Amino acid sequence: MAHRDFSVYLTWSDDDEARRLVCTDAGQARVPPGSAYPPPEGSHPPAYRSVATGRVIGGYQLVYITAGRGFFRSGDEDYPVGAGSVLAVFPGLRHAYRPDPSTGWEEFWVGFRGDLADALRDTGMYSPRRPCLRPGLHSPLVDMYDAIFSTLLGCGFCHQLRAGGLLLQLLAEVLVRSGSTGHSDGTVALVEGARLAMQEAVDGPLRIDSIAADLGVSRERLSSAFKTATGLTPYQYFIQLKINKAKLFLDSGDMSIKEVAAGLGFEDPYYFSRLFKKKTGLAPSAWMAGAGQPDGMIVVDSQTASWQQEGS
Repeated sequence: MAHRDFSVYLTWSDDDEARRLVCTDAGQARVPPGSAYPPPEGSHPPAYRSVATGRVIGGYQLVYITAGRGFFRSGDEDYPVGAGSVLAVFPGLRHAYRPDPSTGWEEFWVGFRGDLADALRDTGMYSPRRPCLRPGLHSPLVDMYDAIFSTLLGCGFCHQLRAGGLLLQLLAEVLVRSGSTGHSDGTVALVEGARLAMQEAVDGPLRIDSIAADLGVSRERLSSAFKTATGLTPYQYFIQLKINKAKLFLDSGDMSIKEVAAGLGFEDPYYFSRLFKKKTGLAPSAWMAGAGQPDGMIVVDSQTASWQQEGS
């Protein structure tokens, strides 16, 4: 992505704010060594200009440092900042940040507000207790900022709606890459290990005891961690993996329903058909016929859906 120095401060409507996540400001700056901060040529509102000495603002910001190093204070805590750091600014919390004069830095930032951000903060997943995140340097993160910038600078139709969706993706990516999803006890690594094991075993039965043993934890510990992190039991997640793979088989048209069921470890094709219809709203035969999703159905990512558990 080409470098560009700019800042934009936005307005929004009641309809925008009702969507639960609205972008308030955004920008990018390359601050050379020894230069003033914030850059004097920036058109920042008065409430934002005292960032180097200390300020309080009414919204959230994610500030991604991609080069150089510097200083960040949030509340009463000081944090060293280097390339790959994300500074999380929270509404009503006094903070300050600035680059080291000897190195300068490059920053990308986006500001936002909304009750969806408040909910993430209240759950502890996005917490002022961990304001300095360390996702590292990753081009996908830069691309996400750039996509938000392009949406806002284009000022096209429904730019706030588009920016809100991109913001949610950015938040998720920063939190996951930082290991900052509210779990500091190895839960993230444990759940990722279980998910990979289940994906590899999707053609057969779920052997949760074996997976737990391979990961060095008890079945109870694994099940609890999985439910906490994903909202699903391991069984629910495993069934959804099977359903998703069944859709691919059925879409190909190369296998009969009986063959699809057998290929996914279902001994009874009628049970498979009933389960498939319960999860998708369509019988396998209807899916094969290209009927698609029924009217009004929303396809939800399996990590966040709340499916009812079968057989328990």
